[in-house]
Amino acid sequence: MSAGRRLAIELLQTLLRMLPFPCRTGAVKIGKPGRDAPVLLTCNFGLTVERVKRALAGRDAWLLVANSRGVNVWCAATGGLLTNHDVVSVVKTSGIEELVDHRELILPQLAATGVEGRVVRKKTGWRVVWGPVDAAAIPAFLDGGGVKTPAMGRVTFPLGQRLEMAVAWAFPISLLALPVAFFSTSTALLLAGLTWAHAIVLFAGFPLYESWLRGDRGGKAHIGLVFFDFGERGAPLVLWLLTLLCAVALGALGGDLSWAMLLRWGLVAGVVALVLGIDLSGSTPTYKSGLHADRLLAITLEESRCRGVGFCLESCPVEVFELDRERSLAVLASKERCVQCGACVVQCPFDALYFEDPAGGRITPETVRSFKLNLMGTRSVATSAEVEHEPPAENS
Repeated sequence: MSAGRRLAIELLQTLLRMLPFPCRTGAVKIGKPGRDAPVLLTCNFGLTVERVKRALAGRDAWLLVANSRGVNVWCAATGGLLTNHDVVSVVKTSGIEELVDHRELILPQLAATGVEGRVVRKKTGWRVVWGPVDAAAIPAFLDGGGVKTPAMGRVTFPLGQRLEMAVAWAFPISLLALPVAFFSTSTALLLAGLTWAHAIVLFAGFPLYESWLRGDRGGKAHIGLVFFDFGERGAPLVLWLLTLLCAVALGALGGDLSWAMLLRWGLVAGVVALVLGIDLSGSTPTYKSGLHADRLLAITLEESRCRGVGFCLESCPVEVFELDRERSLAVLASKERCVQCGACVVQCPFDALYFEDPAGGRITPETVRSFKLNLMGTRSVATSAEVEHEPPAENS
């Protein structure tokens, strides 16, 4: 494939990254790998595969592409589209076992919400190593002998990712302006322009109002100048007010200031702000969707079962845990950071972790492993983990 075509495909997948973009599964040869070359695994979301291949450029390695139905790693693993079965399947069918002498498989850490390392090892004989959260950190991870620093395992939301998410929202929403152009070209341009402007400002300025998204785990997000109270989070009120101020300024300068003009701007800006902001927290990697019931769950540790092995530390993307080595015990040092991804629950071999709902009900490890989240945030998607997961290790 030519560089130009590859760039065009990657651009299209970025603009429409909310949609699945499946690519071929199996083993991909990077450079000239020998029998001791590292073996990495990723999903078959085309954009992710290209970025992992770019991170591995100039190196000798094997990349296994598992079937995630064209969805990115975190969403696929959390939603039951990237499971133990999918990892085992690509290991067994790709021919990788005849190409290398070792049995070490590097998986992206964000797959830990749906893939159990113990199950993969039992069924394949391959030891799972959790690699970095971000593909860009793979070279440093490999150069460091497979040692993952805390920064490599932490999910962040830097400017580049925020702008990419802005584009991913703005492009498909602005396409809705095309039918409007048959009735009013100016309104269509206004709708498209406001969509792009709102999306860019909304995501680029995320650090300025990030704390407003936290709220408390009792269910109420903060309400103030920034957000309406739609779906616990909501549409950005500030952007809507700024848009009206801009409309007043433009109308005054152009001599076209009227109630009709302000009404048109207000309605269009309100719709755009509502669509972009109603689930703003769910568009970030650092907060649970405001529309998902799981946002109310609290991660809970049953200390009598914990052995301080540290699987929770290895799999948690937001640094909730610390390890008390003197007591051989995990500690919920930053419980408020939890995004309820469930990776720690899935990976703990002692079933020492579980979720608790506001009424005191327990969401067991069995449930978290066996049933994944659908698009509405309900645990109703049964996976192969339902029959494949390991029983908890002995307490003794």
